[in-house]
Amino acid sequence: MIDLNADLGEGVADDHAMLDIVTSASIACGGHAGDATTMRAAIRAAVARDVRIGAHPAFVDRENFGRKRLALPVHAIVSQVVQQVAALDAMTRDEGGAVAYLKLHGALANMAAEDEELAFAIFAATAEHWPHMAIMVLAGSAQERAAEALDLSIIPEAYADRAYTEDGLLAARSLPGSVIDDPEIVVARCLRLAERGEIETLDGTVITTSARSICVHGDTPGVVDLARAIKNALVGAGHMKG
Repeated sequence: MIDLNADLGEGVADDHAMLDIVTSASIACGGHAGDATTMRAAIRAAVARDVRIGAHPAFVDRENFGRKRLALPVHAIVSQVVQQVAALDAMTRDEGGAVAYLKLHGALANMAAEDEELAFAIFAATAEHWPHMAIMVLAGSAQERAAEALDLSIIPEAYADRAYTEDGLLAARSLPGSVIDDPEIVVARCLRLAERGEIETLDGTVITTSARSICVHGDTPGVVDLARAIKNALVGAGHMKG
């Protein structure tokens, strides 16, 4: 079965409506977006709906929504991630829930998808503090290899609304066609991934993926209707529970 996840708690999506649709919620921890109020509201809503909660840390760079690559020492990056996850974890436990997984955001996620040593350092620190926590990784990337080397529980992920390059990484947002906003195309991509484990890249190459969780970005225009269409299609085809 396919898991449908969304990046929430960022102050841009209708979190309550999204949480009625998705099965996992990656909640911003205050680095790129979110604050104590948005975090707690998203946590409470997720706990009430029995939606799996993930920590969604990023570079501490609210001005760029965590989507700008920053040249920071690895120890500084690890410290930022640990602090953000700790904040979400404490708040989630206070609300009677549990943080089930870590998922990196934005530029930091892209860097970790390319740099296995960076991903290893981040995931090792996470595992040291929260050994129960799974890692949601970009399937087939350096993130997945690092998590496997650490023998961590892995949730392989793919993106519904983002284009890929032929090496299995996300196409830079600066490239034409990197963000896919046609609902029919997005739904078709999700069905193809669920049924055949295939993704068509920006240049038309078809790559295979082991992803079992599909992400729809919370800041995508019309995301609630898009997420509902994806879920209805996946449920209708027997790939997701209703």
